Amino acid sequence: MEKLNTYIESEDPAKVLVVDDNAANIDVILTFLEGDGYDLSIATSGEMALKIARHSVPDLILMDVMMPGMDGYETCRELKADPVTAQIPIIFVTAKKEMADVVNGFRSGGVDYISKPFRQEEMQSRVSTHIRLRKMILAQERLIKQLNDALAEVNTLRGLLPICSYCKKIKDEKGKWKKLERYLREHSGAKFSHGICDECFKKIDMEIE
Repeated sequence: MEKLNTYIESEDPAKVLVVDDNAANIDVILTFLEGDGYDLSIATSGEMALKIARHSVPDLILMDVMMPGMDGYETCRELKADPVTAQIPIIFVTAKKEMADVVNGFRSGGVDYISKPFRQEEMQSRVSTHIRLRKMILAQERLIKQLNDALAEVNTLRGLLPICSYCKKIKDEKGKWKKLERYLREHSGAKFSHGICDECFKKIDMEIE
């Protein structure tokens, strides 16, 4: 858990994309969030949001519902259908409060919604919560990848290894004979310090006498 938290806290500022065709709404949202250290960008249409999100994947999108052309629901569905942007959490920002509208937002792929008129504390709280969840997921994915890479490295030492009965060299996967120390170093990252075991020491001692 300590390593996971380190990943989360060491991240660059979270990217937040604000999508709204109303300049006044954009100004309010930017004013609410600008002091929280986010990397803020804006799009004034669904089409523009798709281009920006695919070019520079944000950590969170605040999506207006009612926009000319492609509305928020359709834009959300397009984002979720693209593997590049499918995992971005999307919060709908809307004046619509009917249950059918809320359900439609969730079915389109949204994770939350904020009602207009905006309340600063609510917006800040919802944005920070979903960004932290997003960062936790990304951090877990990186840790899992590191674990899988480590397991794959260990697994290369499993199975039947051809070893010379005389010089103890090992034949690698390319058919080349390598010294045992070199093979283990390349496949496990182990480092060696040389010494003399008790049996060999006795033999050497006897030879000297």
